[in-house]
Amino acid sequence: MTERIADLSEWLHTGPESPCLVLAHGAGAPMDSDFMETMATLLAERGVGVIRFEFPYMQQRRNGGKKRPPDRQPVLLDHWRRVIEQLGNRESLFIGGKSMGGRMASMLVDELPVQGCVCLGYPFHPPSKPEKTRTEHLQSLEAPVLIVQGTRDALGKQEEVAGYELSDSIRLCWLEDGDHDLKPRVRSGFTHDQHLKQAADAIAEFIRTRSF
Repeated sequence: MTERIADLSEWLHTGPESPCLVLAHGAGAPMDSDFMETMATLLAERGVGVIRFEFPYMQQRRNGGKKRPPDRQPVLLDHWRRVIEQLGNRESLFIGGKSMGGRMASMLVDELPVQGCVCLGYPFHPPSKPEKTRTEHLQSLEAPVLIVQGTRDALGKQEEVAGYELSDSIRLCWLEDGDHDLKPRVRSGFTHDQHLKQAADAIAEFIRTRSF
């Protein structure tokens, strides 16, 4: 069951109170997109609560109806900090997100009072620009991080990521033939539903083994 958090009408809470994953949306879709709804439901079924929120530009888009580009990185990071501050001290709290939301979370995981980070489709580089990597901070992370990635993700294919220098604290879960939304092609023999369930299984295990 999904419910709005009291006094925080823009936030959605699905599943148990603990352990809990605070999950941010990607650049183009809101917190209640089909992808986000499905992941929240699958994780709740596996005993992991999910809290979803929206960055300021997405809140403005929802309220005003006008499509807006993502906020600049400092705004996104500051909003993440405020979200965790408002949640207060909680046991077994993790952060993460889809694409951009996960990337911002990974930049703060060593700073915030959380136990780890989950990235669904990490944007290792911009589309069609593999030379412009977004991996510098990933080299020195100390907190546990799980990245769930499709092997043919246009923002970080398996063969590309294999050549990156990444911290030993990062675990990669590869989904065969998955794209940036973890969706495989029909000819692969896999389905999107299978991949989303596999992603939820990996996240639940990651969180369960690190919760206390």
